[in-house]
Amino acid sequence: MNFKLRSNYQPRGDQPAAIEQLTRGVEGGEKHQVLLGVTGSGKTFTVAKLIEACNRPALVLAHNKTLAAQLYHEFKSFFPENAVEYFVSYYDFYQPEAYVPSADIYIDKEATINDELDKLRMSATRSLFERRDVIIVASVSCIYGIGSPEAYYGMLVTLEKGQRTSREALLHRLVDIQYERSEDLRRGTFRVRGGITSCRRSRETAPSSRFRKNFGGGKKNWRNRGNLSKRSALCNAPCLISK
Repeated sequence: MNFKLRSNYQPRGDQPAAIEQLTRGVEGGEKHQVLLGVTGSGKTFTVAKLIEACNRPALVLAHNKTLAAQLYHEFKSFFPENAVEYFVSYYDFYQPEAYVPSADIYIDKEATINDELDKLRMSATRSLFERRDVIIVASVSCIYGIGSPEAYYGMLVTLEKGQRTSREALLHRLVDIQYERSEDLRRGTFRVRGGITSCRRSRETAPSSRFRKNFGGGKKNWRNRGNLSKRSALCNAPCLISK
């Protein structure tokens, strides 16, 4: 899918020349280009037009979460039909381990993880695997990668319409990718009740995002509760579960 910019604005002033020059530089393989402009001069819109013209996946880096969040919402409004994702550190609080020699005190590491930010990071990673019309807005913490693509693929469970599998095999695989069994079906958990196995993927929190598999009565087809994604459990394409 191509990038489609939706905006009531049109390039004005120096913007058309800047967009053309930047596009020419990208297509010519230039590694470094600088766009100068005062606050409020339309630099984000210019970059959005550049992304549309080049039609390539884009990584937008910001030096802090506040600016990243602002840019995320702006690009989200410019590209409502494309995948605009948010990838920042999921720590609300982080204190590294430390040792104070003068007092002979060891301070253990302490961290608080924001569940919503973790979900957005998972969504960003999933989009990179599934499509090319992706804009990732990130803070500099993204340089501390999440592992190789091969390792990520190893943490996937793929389910297809009509696929036959045993309940034990599925449950073992869910545990392998760090899903937890819980009666309270939260993000990244699964629930087993009789012959019904229900699961909520780690990148989804909406009540309609859960889906289940019926192992009773010889029925082994996936059924979903609501619209999961383009790779729906009811489509012939595989349904992916990832941690």
